[in-house]
Amino acid sequence: MAAPLPNRHLPHADWADRFELALDGKGMTAAQATELSFGRSPRWVRDLLRLRNRVVSLIGLKSAAPAPGRLGLVGAFPVLSRTDDEVVLGFDDRHLDFRIVVDVRAGSAVNQIVGVTTLIRRHNALGRIYLAAVMPFHKVIVPTLLEGVGRPGF
Repeated sequence: MAAPLPNRHLPHADWADRFELALDGKGMTAAQATELSFGRSPRWVRDLLRLRNRVVSLIGLKSAAPAPGRLGLVGAFPVLSRTDDEVVLGFDDRHLDFRIVVDVRAGSAVNQIVGVTTLIRRHNALGRIYLAAVMPFHKVIVPTLLEGVGRPGF
């Protein structure tokens, strides 16, 4: 689904998307949802990330996990901010800046909505090429990670 721009987490973003999952019950925090999704990714996702790291190191992009944010790392991503309702991951690089926003909100009287918004600010042609190359994977990986929130044993 489309995500509205501008967004306060990356005001100059020029690309965004959003995925949501309705959970039965209530009470999950954004930190729990973030850990269940991005902190425990399936092996095939971790393997793709390793392959990505090898490929991008050949063209001079970051290939290792960046330094932790002031609140640590979740998976390979620095935590930039955290509240009960929202966790923001991301970092800035030479070719693009990105943020991943995991949020939770009340759905119906008996469920909760967990959302993942990805925000990108491309700086140059390399950023546009990189985003185009990873987009088919992104559209599969993010919903898969979000499903992990609904399957704690994942």
